[in-house]
Amino acid sequence: MGLFSGDLFPTKISFIIFISYMGLFINQGILVTASKNKNNTYSYNTVTVVLLTELLKLVVSTVVYLKDNPVSSYFSEIYKHRSVLLYYFVPAALYCLYNNLQFVNLATYDPTTYYLLLQFRVVVTGVVFQVIFSKKLNRNQWISLIFLTFGCIIKEYGHDSKASSDSASTASPLAAYLNPHLLLIMVQVFSSCFAGVYNEYLLKDKGVDVHIMLQNVFMYLDSIVCNAVVLGFKGELSTAFTPQNISAILHPGVLIIVVNNAAIGIVTSLFLRNLNSILKTFASALELMFTAVLCWMIFGIAIDIYTVIAIFIVSAATVLYAQKPVVNLAKTDMQPQSDAQKESV
Repeated sequence: MGLFSGDLFPTKISFIIFISYMGLFINQGILVTASKNKNNTYSYNTVTVVLLTELLKLVVSTVVYLKDNPVSSYFSEIYKHRSVLLYYFVPAALYCLYNNLQFVNLATYDPTTYYLLLQFRVVVTGVVFQVIFSKKLNRNQWISLIFLTFGCIIKEYGHDSKASSDSASTASPLAAYLNPHLLLIMVQVFSSCFAGVYNEYLLKDKGVDVHIMLQNVFMYLDSIVCNAVVLGFKGELSTAFTPQNISAILHPGVLIIVVNNAAIGIVTSLFLRNLNSILKTFASALELMFTAVLCWMIFGIAIDIYTVIAIFIVSAATVLYAQKPVVNLAKTDMQPQSDAQKESV
């Protein structure tokens, strides 16, 4: 089984989705980093940006759905599948947390380190995937996931070693690894894992009969509610759309972040519908190589030996996984399988 096997990419469109997903996420890390001030803060309200992104995704999904369906069916289908709309509050709340933490963590870490640390999610995704879909991963798949995690540990060790050498702090090594920034990364990791696998479950199982763009509408409606709650909790709901905040968001660099993040949302739903959560973690890992090179070229962020080793390990894990990838079809796509096919899943 090779990198471009039928099991890995069943159709040409699935390969295009895979490449698009990687490209958009690479853009996002670089764009958010470029929008920071010299003191690693943002001149715009990040929660408002996330909320506007969800609004844009809602509009795009609605327009795409209405292109082939009448307006009457739009509202009747929402009412008919209102239970699925409620189920989507689970991934919506988790993605809301993930998207807002993205800005917090990218203010602390450079994009390469940020994406490497996020790869801790691969093993967690493997466990959650097995539980929700009742599908066991084979030995090679688990080895590749462990390799990915080991690559992250190497990178984090390098990051903390550099931080320790640059600081006069006398904090213990344990305290260095339990720093609040790493804990926020872990929160982002777990929210990403559960949201991704549960979203795949809704797309392929619970809501398999619902049009994918209508499922996106459910997700984004719920996400708007969640982000509005975050603004209210921070006491910024009344000031989120003041002329000053709107002016900051209308900056071309910020608008590109909104559009790029909206595209990520649409492509992610297509990714989970046509591929699966496990391959999604590998797509995220492959972003590292391109992100490291681009950040070196754009921001002058050095590529140290720990990054090189980590990227090598992540790449090796990806090749190993490609030999026997996970296959997880939607209920409507399933065909009767032979015993040999069942054993290879």
